[in-house]
Amino acid sequence: MEIAYIPSPSRGVLYLGPVPLRAYAFCIIIGVVVAVWLGSKRWVARGGAKHTVGDIAVWAVPFGLVGGRLYHVITDHQLYFGDGKDPWNALKIWEGGLGIWGAIALGAVGAWIGARRRGVPLPAYADAIAPGIALAQACGRWGNWFNQELYGKATTLPWGLKIHKVMPDGTVADGVYHPTFLYESLWCVGVALLVIWADRRFTLGHGRAFALYVAAYTVGRAWIEYLRIDEAHHILGLRLNDWTAIVVFVGAIAYLVIVGKRRPGREAPDSIDPAARDEELTQSTGESVPSPSPAQDEPQPTVEKKPNNPS
Repeated sequence: MEIAYIPSPSRGVLYLGPVPLRAYAFCIIIGVVVAVWLGSKRWVARGGAKHTVGDIAVWAVPFGLVGGRLYHVITDHQLYFGDGKDPWNALKIWEGGLGIWGAIALGAVGAWIGARRRGVPLPAYADAIAPGIALAQACGRWGNWFNQELYGKATTLPWGLKIHKVMPDGTVADGVYHPTFLYESLWCVGVALLVIWADRRFTLGHGRAFALYVAAYTVGRAWIEYLRIDEAHHILGLRLNDWTAIVVFVGAIAYLVIVGKRRPGREAPDSIDPAARDEELTQSTGESVPSPSPAQDEPQPTVEKKPNNPS
């Protein structure tokens, strides 16, 4: 008997002449745009300047992509290194394979660099961007749909995902499976809404909104990871990503509790972004704030005039 299911795309790339347009990349780009747009709105509402989030994202996004790929390659090294493997495939990011744990970790390093250059406290920036990151993940997971990857166990549910794909070892995956990409995408939307609500309800600050995002995401990732059947390392019967989710969840909850007791409330609006103070001054005076120049800071040499002697 034919059952209902979600079809998979026949291909994940279109060609504009010789230029490949990959759906996986477009999903990531859309996610970045959504994260920066929402993060900017939240940052301005907290007292920051409107361009600060985008300027820091210029650092955070490349670091995050590198971190995500490194985590994937390190934890799934058997896919790229060994007999019959091509190590150059580790660079083919468009074929899928970004670990969110590495993306967040190294992306935070990039954000720290960008925030430090602008005099912005990283926890305040993280709070503003947190729900946007969750929505970016929701968008990015649809790239897995185009690549027909990261699906779950076989199912007869009407929202099962139809897969027909030749695997790297030559076997053919043909059946209806749990659409774990969809589960995680919807979960991330829920996480974003939860963080926005809690941030308004409890006036979260000093990194607590970001910690809530991390804690909520790891809960969903744990049960979604249980459904997945792709190759993964196991420790004591659990997939590696399950252990990672558990450790990160504990750390996020500890941060929420400790910081909530030590630094309740939120940062003062005038303390998070020097660029916002410059914008306010510009609007009030109608003149741009001059940046100090070396010539103004250094003392100017004086020329001593000699009196004219009468001849």
